[in-house]
Amino acid sequence: MTIDATMVGRSYAAAESYQVGREKIREFADAIGDPNPAYRGDDAVAPPTFAFMVANSALIELLGDADLGLRLDRIVHGAQKFSYTRPIKAGDEIAATATITTVRKAGDVEVIMYETALTTVDGDPIATSASTISHNRADA
Repeated sequence: MTIDATMVGRSYAAAESYQVGREKIREFADAIGDPNPAYRGDDAVAPPTFAFMVANSALIELLGDADLGLRLDRIVHGAQKFSYTRPIKAGDEIAATATITTVRKAGDVEVIMYETALTTVDGDPIATSASTISHNRADA
């Protein structure tokens, strides 16, 4: 099946919420080589790109949708942008939901744009991630 405009609006909630721990924030900051003290301690806030760690769980659901028929070996990640209502903090429990916003075709390549809303489990907004992936259906 190819992707078409009927896919726009489909949403994919992460299977579980993400519990943000101060150690996870510190580990992430260490992994990206950022020594900022704001990313350490009891009141740690997460680096801006930490949102990908949380948003990824919703992306997994999108990629696994059999109706889309995506093959991971034919996907290229394109642009990604984060918009914040507030920083991610140690102690947050975050729900992630990805929604397809745009699809278009360019020959054998399908371009899928989606937004992932990150909220508290009570629904308070934290951040939004806007992303693009390209999928090639051409025979190998």
